[in-house]
Amino acid sequence: MIRAPRAVRVLPLLLLPLLLVSCGTEEAGAGADTGTGTGTGTGTEGADKGTGGSADPADPAELAARAQALGIAPELVYVTEAPGFAVAQQSVGVFGGDGFHTAYFSQKTHAQFELFVDRGTLTAENCPKTQVGQGSGESVACERDGDAWYRKAGGQHEYAVPRDGHVIRLVGAANRLDRAVLRKAAEATHHPDAAELTALLPPAPDGAAATEPVERGDLPPVGDGAPNNEVGASG
Repeated sequence: MIRAPRAVRVLPLLLLPLLLVSCGTEEAGAGADTGTGTGTGTGTEGADKGTGGSADPADPAELAARAQALGIAPELVYVTEAPGFAVAQQSVGVFGGDGFHTAYFSQKTHAQFELFVDRGTLTAENCPKTQVGQGSGESVACERDGDAWYRKAGGQHEYAVPRDGHVIRLVGAANRLDRAVLRKAAEATHHPDAAELTALLPPAPDGAAATEPVERGDLPPVGDGAPNNEVGASG
């Protein structure tokens, strides 16, 4: 069952337009026309198509190093393509336990949508019980659309695409973002290619892979090595 998403290191989207005016956006998987297919692509070809189909694939070791430095599982890192939208670099980060979050913003229209990836699944049974976006308690309406779910709650709507062991969700304000835009962005989700990875995630710091604790040789085999402060019978 898909977990209820938790807002972990997620930048409030109300702040994004102000930040992006001064900082700009990154072209990670953005700007290309995604077409108008009749179904949301959820197969493996959609997951790894990259930009334009001819881009160099990302080095798996580099993807793992950059993602894990931020606490993100490499297999949960996705980008998408939406005409006129680009990644808001300030929004990239971990979501939930080891999931992924970013936001896409249009400088022209100031419309925006969020992309969440987290472990779990989405079915007809749990869809109405799973909040839309980060949720606010409203009832959820679910509509099957190909291999994906179109979902609405309150003023938000989203496309949710279940994949092998995780769910990709694209969420936006219903009064600012057309359903067709979300649908096409859902069809275009894929793991980043080399150029998209460079634009999306910062390089891992030196030594970031060394996450195992250092074994000390000066501790006794039993106990925690703390001083013995026991007091005898005489005090």
